[in-house]
Amino acid sequence: MTSALVERGIGATRALVLDGDTVIGAHIERDDGGPRAGAIHVGRLATILVPGRRGIVRLGDGEALLEPLPRLAEGGLLRVEVVREAVPEVARPRLAKLRAIDGPAAAPGEVQPGPDLMARLAVAGHAVTMVGGLGADRLEAAGWSEAVEAARTGHVAFPGGLLTISPTPGMTVIDVDGPGDPVVLAEAAAHAAAVVIRRFDLAGSIGIDFPTVTGKAARNRLGEILDAALPAPFERTAVNGFGFIQIVRPRLRASLVESVRAPGFAALELLRRAGRGDAGARTLVAHPVVANWLVARPALIEALSRQVGGAVRLQADAALAISAGDVH
Repeated sequence: MTSALVERGIGATRALVLDGDTVIGAHIERDDGGPRAGAIHVGRLATILVPGRRGIVRLGDGEALLEPLPRLAEGGLLRVEVVREAVPEVARPRLAKLRAIDGPAAAPGEVQPGPDLMARLAVAGHAVTMVGGLGADRLEAAGWSEAVEAARTGHVAFPGGLLTISPTPGMTVIDVDGPGDPVVLAEAAAHAAAVVIRRFDLAGSIGIDFPTVTGKAARNRLGEILDAALPAPFERTAVNGFGFIQIVRPRLRASLVESVRAPGFAALELLRRAGRGDAGARTLVAHPVVANWLVARPALIEALSRQVGGAVRLQADAALAISAGDVH
């Protein structure tokens, strides 16, 4: 049976799904991520973008995209379900996506929350264990930082080659590089790509650029490997003569590859590191972008101060990378 280590931290919940000692899933759910997939809300139609097709609905302090658009005047209330959470794409962050549903809509507000990360892991059949606190860092020991670094760089090595994962507005592209026989490399890459798709929860449109493989049978074999290894549901094309295949998986939320690139992620990771160890005061040294993000959110600093039982001071250092940071 697979297991899941879940840590509720300051500003976010993190989880690793393990098969023995192997990480097969890595997830983060931020407290500021907006409404979760599956949530039911009563919202107010703020803007009609395309009559009958698309509009913007206000949900509390945020906005979401409604498709298709029922017959309703701007300012009207309606009941909606969140079918995709907001996605923090670098080029153009995407609003949460809604669909209109039947039901009373007397006053704006959340009617039913969507399942949180821990609930989803339990439903998936994983044995869930809560971890955290000032003691041993079980999430780190299980491979959290390694998973984050691989998602951040997009580089995942496999026997004989390297996968490079690149999120783009149109799709997530997985490029395959390596020496040796193209067929052997492509088959090993197919197995590795299926692993990273699951580990990082890649969804939506995914393209894999294999080395050019001669012969239809060899290309069909790559599709068969993916069919056997990827969890359902998904759709795919055949591998074309240039070695490219497109996979489409239902997209309910951001992947870890997208999440680690989102504003505030580095700050939340710094808070996590600062919350470990002995009780007492902390000085957080971070790139100005990270420090300013935290200054704008004093509640997070206050939460850290309560957790460690001491004062917390921020220090900006432009020489540090955004993903770096020190705790003293």
